[in-house]
Amino acid sequence: MRMNLIEIIKKVGKDKEFFSIGELFRETHIKKEVLWVIISRLEEKGYIKRIAKGKYLIVPLSADKGDYTLHEFVIGSVLVEPYTIAYWSALNYYGLTEQIPSTVFLQTTSWKEHQMIEVFGVKYKIVRVKEEKFFGIKKEWIENTQINITDKEKTIIDCLDKPQYCGGMIEVIKALKNNRKELDFKKLSEYANQIRNSGVIRRLGYVCDFLNIKIKLTSPNVRNYLLLDPTMPVEQKKNAKWRLIINLDEKIIGVL
Repeated sequence: MRMNLIEIIKKVGKDKEFFSIGELFRETHIKKEVLWVIISRLEEKGYIKRIAKGKYLIVPLSADKGDYTLHEFVIGSVLVEPYTIAYWSALNYYGLTEQIPSTVFLQTTSWKEHQMIEVFGVKYKIVRVKEEKFFGIKKEWIENTQINITDKEKTIIDCLDKPQYCGGMIEVIKALKNNRKELDFKKLSEYANQIRNSGVIRRLGYVCDFLNIKIKLTSPNVRNYLLLDPTMPVEQKKNAKWRLIINLDEKIIGVL
């Protein structure tokens, strides 16, 4: 029964290395209370590992059952639906930052009771956004599994929208300065308007002005001032064109 069920689990998982209880129930029609007992025993034996509620990783028979896991992006792909790898994680994936985040950042439009989850020793931060902010997503292959990840330009825009999830504006500025030849600034401009946050346009406009990068942006007709970097203390210096409080040392920005 054990090996037969393992084969069924592999069939349910298809080309994936994980499965859900719901999928297994639909395939086997075993009573759920019985299925849970079997799953518990398989987990105790190390044939499967629990990723999240009702979701399990299939451990290959040849693997070291105590240490086996998958790439953190693949694990992240089953924690919430819909999802995309985003913010600091995507910034690092594309080589737009040399910093390696200790947390995997996931973006979703779904409500999740717990925004911080730890799986196999890796921390995952789930960031909920409005539907209109959930775009600019592409597919990438990680360990024979296709995962969703924001494209380079959307990654920059998301980090401008929520700098607290990328290590602050310093990381965004370095990404723009050091990768200007790789980025599509027309797409950046379109995305900045599409995300519907004037703070994104203001931050992007200021940084591009400072770095002498040509980009078509219109300064929003607003009266209030926003912090250039909401993760840093408030300063008095202001930029009237973009209605920003410049709370980063421009001398430091210039030598990044």
